[in-house]
Amino acid sequence: MRAPEFWRRAPASALAKALTPLGAIYGAIASARMRRKGRRAALPAIVIGGPTLGGDGKTPTALAIATLLTEMGERPFFLTRGYGRRNARAPFLVDPSAHSARETGDEALLLARCAPTIVGVDRAAGARRARDLGATALVLDDGLQSRRLEPDLALMVVDGAYGAGNGLCLPAGPLRAPLQRQIETVDALVLIGEGAAGEAVALYARAAGKPVLRARVAPLPASLPERALAFAGIARPEKFFAALEAMGVRIVGRKSFADHHRYTAREIAALEREAARLGATPVTTEKDAARLSRDAAARVAALPIRLLLEKEETLRALLRRALTRN
Repeated sequence: MRAPEFWRRAPASALAKALTPLGAIYGAIASARMRRKGRRAALPAIVIGGPTLGGDGKTPTALAIATLLTEMGERPFFLTRGYGRRNARAPFLVDPSAHSARETGDEALLLARCAPTIVGVDRAAGARRARDLGATALVLDDGLQSRRLEPDLALMVVDGAYGAGNGLCLPAGPLRAPLQRQIETVDALVLIGEGAAGEAVALYARAAGKPVLRARVAPLPASLPERALAFAGIARPEKFFAALEAMGVRIVGRKSFADHHRYTAREIAALEREAARLGATPVTTEKDAARLSRDAAARVAALPIRLLLEKEETLRALLRRALTRN
């Protein structure tokens, strides 16, 4: 699905207010789940989560943390559910040269390019598999609300422009659990980009005694066309479109699809025909490209990105502390 526009409106719209009783029930259930103690892994576990349904920036944050851990002499493994995959087999190690997004989920393929990645719903079993394969630390790209594993370091990732949306829980708003409950359970907040919505969450976090780490997502140098037909099936495609324009790419057409959309050969062919008519090149995100067939991905330009932290040493200190807890 794509996040409905009324989720980001503050104060809440009439529709959001009508759905608030359902949101209160959802929030109460989520709060109870977050109060549970997760299982302890045999390895230090760094858990990354976003307060909303998607698009907060968890994946680039996870990649940045794994890179830091590697620089610190650790051997990090990612643990992920593999959202959108069809195969519910036992936890397994991702081979990006052999597996497809249908088998692993798109995010797992991106993570596996950075560090070994275990896909599986059973996080405890995945942790044991990672330990047996030589991991010294675990990075969970999502798991803040599920509490399947008890974190040694829990980080909440917030998009500066979006923040907590209208501040309500599903389906009245985008929150996976009440914001206060989520902030209480984390060690720090990672605020990506600028915006009043994100600053409001940061203020809330500081009031709760949580440090705020500022960061921004920056495109990596890439060979991009001057004219693009931009398409994306992510939670907030407007962020991708804005990044392309910031790099000087002229967007002559844009197409938005549902988050984790599985592209058919017919859809890709239609995008290519439209791009040819406009004298442009199809351009998408790395996450979308991971869901394309190899042939289709070779004909589409993808925009690589990375997370840049303002005060990297602060995060290194938090990681060092987490590594000594276990």
